[in-house]
Amino acid sequence: MARAADDAGFGFISVMDHFFQIRGVGPADHEMLEAYTTLGYLAAHTSRANLLTLVTGAVYRYPGVLAKIVSTLDVLSGGRAWLGIGAAWNEEESKGLGIPFPPVAERFERLEETLQICLQMWSGDEAPFRGTHYELDRPLNSPQALTEPHPPIMIGGGGERKTLRLVARYAQACNLFPTPDLARKLDVLRAHCDAEERVYDEISKSCYFIFDVGPNGQKANEVVDRLGELAAMGFDTAIGAVANVWEITPLEIIGSQVIPAVADL
Repeated sequence: MARAADDAGFGFISVMDHFFQIRGVGPADHEMLEAYTTLGYLAAHTSRANLLTLVTGAVYRYPGVLAKIVSTLDVLSGGRAWLGIGAAWNEEESKGLGIPFPPVAERFERLEETLQICLQMWSGDEAPFRGTHYELDRPLNSPQALTEPHPPIMIGGGGERKTLRLVARYAQACNLFPTPDLARKLDVLRAHCDAEERVYDEISKSCYFIFDVGPNGQKANEVVDRLGELAAMGFDTAIGAVANVWEITPLEIIGSQVIPAVADL
């Protein structure tokens, strides 16, 4: 699947950062591969698509270790790693595996410190980090990531007070869900950018999207039209699930019909 997507021209290949299967997809005991082990494997079998989680749960890994993981992925993939990250939500898997799962306010505090630590380590600054939740005596990162100035950061979620503020402050991209209030979310992000003195247009806007072209491509034009609507709103990337992706044919149809049709949107 990854090779087919890479050959078809997809810009991203992403995996979920979960340890149990998530509700809405299947029972918790259905198969779920660990995300970064999987991305490291996919790095060896692809050559052009960016690789990321959609998205890393900030509380699942110590921030210094996460910076090392993403740096390693970037080196091994030839500079194709992104850090997709969010505050995490799946309490069931966290408690099941013994991962501390603090209240939501603290998870956002830990998310912000994680972003600060990753950026410091990617800058080469080895000064001690002293935060509310994390203390690092020597945040050494060797080898450094290949991507300069650092692997792009995508923050997932549309929370208007916290998440989009963190996007404006730290990220190169956001990922929103296709809810009816999408336009307002972009307006809120623009306001946060103004407050942070950040150029709004510097931030890539992506929207979660179900690519369903049908078994033989009969719905390809419909997908193109829906992507055009997102582009008109200001989104430059659609990232999400491909229906029946395991059959490979939908990936090939998207590569031959959809991607060329929306390339200039």
